[in-house]
Amino acid sequence: MSVALDCDPAAVWDVRIDDAPVALSARGDLVAVAGAEGTVRVLDAGGGLPGRAKPRLGEGAEIGALELPGGALSVELAPDARHLVATGPMGYALWRRADGRTTVRESGAWSAAAAWADNDRVAVASGRRALVLGADGGELWSTDPAASTVTDLAWMRQGRRLAVAAYGAVQGHERHTGRPVVTYPYIGSHLALAVAPTGRWICSGNQDASIHIWRTRDGDELTMSGYPEKVSRLAFDETGFWLAADGAPDVTVWDFSGKGPQGTAPRSLRCHETVTALAWRPGAAGHLASGGDDGTVALWHATAARPQALLRPARTLEGEGSAVAALAWAGPHLLITAWRDGRVRAYGVPSRTAL
Repeated sequence: MSVALDCDPAAVWDVRIDDAPVALSARGDLVAVAGAEGTVRVLDAGGGLPGRAKPRLGEGAEIGALELPGGALSVELAPDARHLVATGPMGYALWRRADGRTTVRESGAWSAAAAWADNDRVAVASGRRALVLGADGGELWSTDPAASTVTDLAWMRQGRRLAVAAYGAVQGHERHTGRPVVTYPYIGSHLALAVAPTGRWICSGNQDASIHIWRTRDGDELTMSGYPEKVSRLAFDETGFWLAADGAPDVTVWDFSGKGPQGTAPRSLRCHETVTALAWRPGAAGHLASGGDDGTVALWHATAARPQALLRPARTLEGEGSAVAALAWAGPHLLITAWRDGRVRAYGVPSRTAL
């Protein structure tokens, strides 16, 4: 099915998995869906969109699968979509596209997150440590045990440094050896980590209903507090100038251009009673997708208007009552949405500036 770029968003394909989705990843021509019980399905993202070849198996068709004992928490495809890693409460698993080979590591350690540095190197949270693995699953190095369970991690400086979040600090490690090279302290429990693509900022969303920010060049700090709820979702856009966060019924969008957000107010995006997913559209247009517990997906021109502005969605895509579990963009024109009842749908989204 092709999608005209001057029309409203429309469903391109729709499938259902026999599990409750908890995470999505989209890279190249693949979409990976992780379910709470440990089911991971790898789907064809679909053709008929600009720059995307027609699929051989059909849009939304399953081309691979694995089972992660103990359940799943996250899933990440490599940038070239040739490998995948899934993490869960009891360990992690790697999948290889070429032959479907799956390697499962039941470590018994809570593994909350994974992040690819490039096509050949992936970091995995494993209990109180971060492991860095080759694409074949071989361990290259690991960090010393942190004060508590590693809750999130992210690569900095185009994969040259790994940031690892655990209670009390975010620690930076050198890519090849794992040597600690910088510490960003904060006494609190980090729930989410976001590193600006520019490399200028590291942000953590926290259990104490705050966002803490470090400027990487000198370690200067800023805390944005006063959120009514814990901040568990953070996302920078592709430019690194805009940060979206939950922690309230409104999505807040902070301006990190210039000297950063100190002394400024965010834009507030009002649609959901509870925010359950965030995903920036690739590119610099400032388009954001958000999902809510009522099943609604909202599309925003999130950087419009002035600070303190209260924005309404440019579009809403109505669900059927089940909460949105995850969102991911498969390129700039295809938005993948997963609901907790097992439905997974791809929407073709027009390229108009106003969505």
